[in-house]
Amino acid sequence: MNWNEITSVLVLQPENPDGDSVASALALEEILSDQKKQVTIYSYVNIPGYLRYIQGQDRITDEFPKDFDVTIIVDTVTGSLLENTLSGERMTKIQKKPVFVLDCHPVENDLPIEHADYFKASGNPIATGELVYQLAKEQNWDINPMAATHIIEATMADTLGLTTEAVTAETVQVVADMLGKGAKMSDIDARRREVMKKSSDLIHYKGELLQRIEFLLDGKLAIIHIPWEEIEKYSPHYNPTMLALEELRNTEGVEVSVGIKTYPDGKITGKLRASKPIAGKIAAHFGGGGHDYAAGFKVTDWNYDELKLEFIKATNDLLNKKHTT
Repeated sequence: MNWNEITSVLVLQPENPDGDSVASALALEEILSDQKKQVTIYSYVNIPGYLRYIQGQDRITDEFPKDFDVTIIVDTVTGSLLENTLSGERMTKIQKKPVFVLDCHPVENDLPIEHADYFKASGNPIATGELVYQLAKEQNWDINPMAATHIIEATMADTLGLTTEAVTAETVQVVADMLGKGAKMSDIDARRREVMKKSSDLIHYKGELLQRIEFLLDGKLAIIHIPWEEIEKYSPHYNPTMLALEELRNTEGVEVSVGIKTYPDGKITGKLRASKPIAGKIAAHFGGGGHDYAAGFKVTDWNYDELKLEFIKATNDLLNKKHTT
């Protein structure tokens, strides 16, 4: 792709935006804007409130641009996570222009765009933010302090603060390079801690959530169901799923945890965390994707009880396979 000929860029968020997708998109915005390109970051869904610590997330819009030269898809190659975005008039416009994909998830690609160009990463990047870093180096683009900050935010989000088994020396080197560009870890952490503060109502709700957790498969699997009325009430303040998952990460014996949300239109979403490298494989079983230790999915053709039973079976199969190989 000849980036010199491009003047306007559309960056697409997956329909389960997280720290990596948001921060990597904003890093691209910073870098490409310095190249005198007009950048629009589009999201079909609202950005979760817990990501307010990422400066600039309020610039992500649900207004689709009238024109653009290229589309960049960040942090997903999974069609179900762009189901609404890639539809109707939006899809018609996207299909007429080049599409560039920045994603490092190790799952089968099923994007409904045959002409998409995929960035070939080097090494074993964990986060899309690392791909933004590699692309900038490849194109000799400057990385300003704010872009460097977003690359660190993306990397920290997808590595749980550089603590997962997938973290390599290359991962840490990216963070070090971005600190050299002017990013400050203390500033990122201060903003994150401020946003993580919870009201007394949220603390009480968190207690209710934790009491509802189901521990299955001899305590290796933890499931929490979050119905629409709770999503509607609490999501503007905090992601209900994360209220439970942040505790389950440290629960003795739990190897896979999932928060499953159900919506009135029949949509069901799942956010997974795992201590074994199988989260992405479980999500892929339901048409989703992600990393070995953090992943997600969205379905529309299941009811909750059926999906729960299938999730238990798929998790059990993968845990047994992992333990015997």
